[in-house]
Amino acid sequence: MKHTKSELAENLQLEAYPRSAGYDLEWVLENQMGPNVLWLAESLSQKIDLAPNMRVLDMGCGKAISSIFLAKEFGVQVWATDLWVKPTENWQRIKEAEVEDRVYPIHAEAHDLPYADEFFDALISLDAYHYFGTDDLYLGWYYSKLVKPGGQIGIVVPGLVNEFDRGLPDHLQPFWDWELWSFHNPDWWRTHWEKSAKVTVDLADMIPDGWQQWLLWEETKINRGISDFPEEANMLRVDAGRNLGFVRMVARRKG
Repeated sequence: MKHTKSELAENLQLEAYPRSAGYDLEWVLENQMGPNVLWLAESLSQKIDLAPNMRVLDMGCGKAISSIFLAKEFGVQVWATDLWVKPTENWQRIKEAEVEDRVYPIHAEAHDLPYADEFFDALISLDAYHYFGTDDLYLGWYYSKLVKPGGQIGIVVPGLVNEFDRGLPDHLQPFWDWELWSFHNPDWWRTHWEKSAKVTVDLADMIPDGWQQWLLWEETKINRGISDFPEEANMLRVDAGRNLGFVRMVARRKG
């Protein structure tokens, strides 16, 4: 049975994310493109320094609701950059949210970003960086140069508690798609960035209870009839946090 609006609010207001609780859940669900990106943004914001009027890149922003959230909550200016969602569509959402003076929709591919070196005070990417950032050259050649020396780079991506050094666990075999090999654990991501010598990693961890939050959101989408991948919930349920969750990482660009 489909949840009522009050049931939806009761189920999805998490103590860990008080800022996200202030947003219309129907709006978030309508504009979702995967996990609850407001939860991911709030989790990252608890570990990264954001201040009014900072210039922030939201890389792979999807439908720009994370960009809207960051602008409203922290007063930052956000360049909402995505390849799959057209900027005109995002601009309409931005105007409806009344942050058109702080959020700027951009259509760009991750390897061809139209920004000056050192333009941004911070770079953020939520549920997107693993699609392009596992490349050994990406951070150094394309990405880190966009932030000022000393500026922060923060990501949240689906990931692993530990690398699968002994192969894929049996209980994940029925669910595993080749694209999921972009999932890695915090130590892998730390090494991946530090070996570039472009950044100093301040934090690489798993979001506390991240797998449960991920599962809760997927179950909600199934209840609402809007899940594109219902087997994802089954995978998370069977795994029960043994392997899957969200990796959160924050680094600073070296001078």
